[in-house]
Amino acid sequence: MKRLLDFERPIYEVEKKINELKERVKESPELEKEIRELEERARRLKEKVYRNLTRWQIVQIARHPDRPHFIDYIPLIFRDFIELHGDRNFRDDPSIIGGLATLEDHKVMIIGQEKGRDTKEKIYRNFGMPHPEGYRKAKRLMLLAEKFGLPVITFVDTPGAYPGVGAEERGQAFAIAENLKVMLSLKTPLVTVVIGEGGSGGALAIALGDRVFALKYTIYSVISPEGCASILWRDGKQAPKAAEALKLTAPDLHSFGIIDEIIEEPLGGAHNDPAWTAEKIKSRVTAAVEELLTVPPDRLIQKRREKYVKIGKYIEAG
Repeated sequence: MKRLLDFERPIYEVEKKINELKERVKESPELEKEIRELEERARRLKEKVYRNLTRWQIVQIARHPDRPHFIDYIPLIFRDFIELHGDRNFRDDPSIIGGLATLEDHKVMIIGQEKGRDTKEKIYRNFGMPHPEGYRKAKRLMLLAEKFGLPVITFVDTPGAYPGVGAEERGQAFAIAENLKVMLSLKTPLVTVVIGEGGSGGALAIALGDRVFALKYTIYSVISPEGCASILWRDGKQAPKAAEALKLTAPDLHSFGIIDEIIEEPLGGAHNDPAWTAEKIKSRVTAAVEELLTVPPDRLIQKRREKYVKIGKYIEAG
């Protein structure tokens, strides 16, 4: 059964009526006219709803339980995937998946966060919140890709890095900082796609790319709306207000120069047509990889650093 968000219920009620009439149309052909009118009404309602989404509603779509995850996109975008495990230091972290794959005619290294679907898998994947060993695994795979001249493609979908005591004891902050340092000096193309939610340094630790794309209904922010609301207003229920203040949606990010391009999704979100969405991602990522492969490594690093130096503004008060 399709899982609905609150603001989608009016659309669902019209579509439910359409389906009921279609079951009776053989007995009552005169219902065809009413069906066509309702279908047109549903189309207009959909366009109106999704054209006027609030930032909080986009947050809900980015977290939709049926939204495709990294593990879903792998077979839709890549071939010959071989998963690589472990950080060669502590253990393997299942919340980050990485390995070798083929993108069209290119051998690549792919790395992404995975939240899991059912309760058992969510616990196994730690709800997509990586431990330090997950980031160290990602760093190991990036350096391996550099050694063999392979482009790196990363997929962001995490609420943030795991904040537990054990993670802090094993150097969570240092692991993230090390990844940022490595990505700024990586001598191979690095392309990032935000496919769900990107939370703080937990997302940035695999997202410092030459090209950063975001799907239309995604979010990317220094803090979650709930976390922001708890700090500013001592009330997590103020999350919708915080989402507006954070300006965390793909159009916001594009206007600030934080992402380079927005990749289209089906009306209502990627879960309505994962294959179509995957094809859009594949097309844009392939073009970016082919463009970046023509850039000499030294120039690639220089342009990557310049890109991130330009992000952000400050005002001096005198």
